[in-house]
Amino acid sequence: MDNFNLQIGLNGQAIANVTEENTALKFGSGVVGVFATPAMIGLMENAAINAIDTLLPDGYASVGTYIEVKHLAASPIGMIIMAKAELIEINGKKLKFKVEAFDEVEKIGEGIHFRYIIKLEDFINTAGNKLKNIGRKTI
Repeated sequence: MDNFNLQIGLNGQAIANVTEENTALKFGSGVVGVFATPAMIGLMENAAINAIDTLLPDGYASVGTYIEVKHLAASPIGMIIMAKAELIEINGKKLKFKVEAFDEVEKIGEGIHFRYIIKLEDFINTAGNKLKNIGRKTI
């Protein structure tokens, strides 16, 4: 199950409204009430998830491993943001996406994003073992 029936060119999108909750001021990534870079990155990742995760077999998902983006323009509260992701490379379980984000006026971000296909149960167990290793239980 190496390619998981994924193909170059798959694409997805995600949409968000700019609100006080996703501004740079709220995220602590700046002091201005405009769409935050971390919010844009999350939206881009969500677009990539939307491109492929429903095509993966039961028990599998993808996790983000790397993102490199430019935030090109500010978007004020009240605007609608759309992120797009296109699968441009498949290397086994490693997937590379071209990502972009637009407000209602212009392109506001662009870059690349890598995701990795994981078996959910194994991934959750491995992550949970970290707590066991430090002698603490989950909250």
